Amino acid sequence: MSMPAAKMEPPPRFSARVKVRPKAQLTLPEEIRRALHISEGDELEFSVHDDGTITVRGYVSIPTDQAWFFTPEWLAGEREADEDVAAGRGTAHESAGTCSPIWRRSARRMPDERRVRHHQGEGQPPPAQAS
Repeated sequence: MSMPAAKMEPPPRFSARVKVRPKAQLTLPEEIRRALHISEGDELEFSVHDDGTITVRGYVSIPTDQAWFFTPEWLAGEREADEDVAAGRGTAHESAGTCSPIWRRSARRMPDERRVRHHQGEGQPPPAQAS
C-alpha cells in the first residue's frame, strides 16, 4: 500500500526572520514591507488558519470623508471611464478650463441626477441624497 503524497507548497519568493523585542515589537525587513505595500503608520491584518498557517496582509483604513470613492456605484463609473480611455473614446484637453464648455453642452443632454455628478469634477463626493 502506498502512502498518500504530502501536500507540497510552492517555495516562497523570499522569507525573512525577525526578533521580537520588548512589548512584542518587531521590525519588518524592507522586502517584506515592499511585498505588503506598507509603510510607517499603515496597518497589518493577521489571519490564523486551522492548519496553523498565518496570513499577513497590508490593511488600508479609509477615512470616512473619502469612503464615497469606494462605493460600488463610484467604482463602476471609474471602470467605465477606464474602458472608455482604453478604447480611445473621449476627448483630451490641456486644462479643466478648456473642457468646461463641453461639460456644459453635454450636461444639457443628461438626466438631472447625472448632470449634478458630471459637473462636480474630480475628487468631489456625490451629492447627498434627500430623504
